[in-house]
Amino acid sequence: MDRPELLGIHLFDLTGRVALVTGAGRGLGRTMSLALAAAGANVALVARTSIEIETLAAEVHELGREAIALTGDITRAADAERVVRSAIAHFGHVDILVNNAGINVRKPMLDITAEEFAHVLDTNLHGYFHCARAAGRHMVERRSGKVINISSIMGQVALPGQVAYASSKGAIEQMTKVLALEWAPHNVQVNAIGPTYFETDLTRPLFEDDERNAFITARTPMGRWGQPHELAGAVIFLASQASNYVTGHTLMVDGGWTAW
Repeated sequence: MDRPELLGIHLFDLTGRVALVTGAGRGLGRTMSLALAAAGANVALVARTSIEIETLAAEVHELGREAIALTGDITRAADAERVVRSAIAHFGHVDILVNNAGINVRKPMLDITAEEFAHVLDTNLHGYFHCARAAGRHMVERRSGKVINISSIMGQVALPGQVAYASSKGAIEQMTKVLALEWAPHNVQVNAIGPTYFETDLTRPLFEDDERNAFITARTPMGRWGQPHELAGAVIFLASQASNYVTGHTLMVDGGWTAW
């Protein structure tokens, strides 16, 4: 039976929820952390170094929410376990995990080294695995939780020079589906977001490359790059009760790129 009282804006209210965001210090991680806080969540901010996430924590506090800055290298299982334990110890629970930390090495297959390829997968895939396992154990026990893995258009399409990144993102989307199946009986939803090229400090070199910028703009049906704030709605939706019957899905936020 439909419940009219649940059909309002409060479906997206995250008051009382706790989100843990990896790679939170800059770029889309920073934007998503602030979006979750603006929707009511307290936030555990995770990055390799403390300077950026301590500054971000202060901004979250200005929104009236609580935040803690946790440093760790999520490519190490022990660090992933530690930051999750620290968040739980501080807040009492973790309701939302946003697996966002990632890197890229843009080189053709015949030029990329085995070490570079492994480094991308260690961060983009193994890091997600470590954090999802650590947070998922807690969520399954509580029979409640949301895991959001940040994928990319490269999880579904390919471009030259992206062998490491595309391999990691394709694997993330499959991992998302498997975890969704395993944890569905425990009321834990696992989904992914697939952004296209967003204009951030991290993508500034591509944006300022006239040839590359022109290609991306022309290839995107909406004819422009994404702006960071345009990812806020997707992460709030997947973190909130509005998505309680959505799992195993990758929500593309790509200006129509993958619709070709």
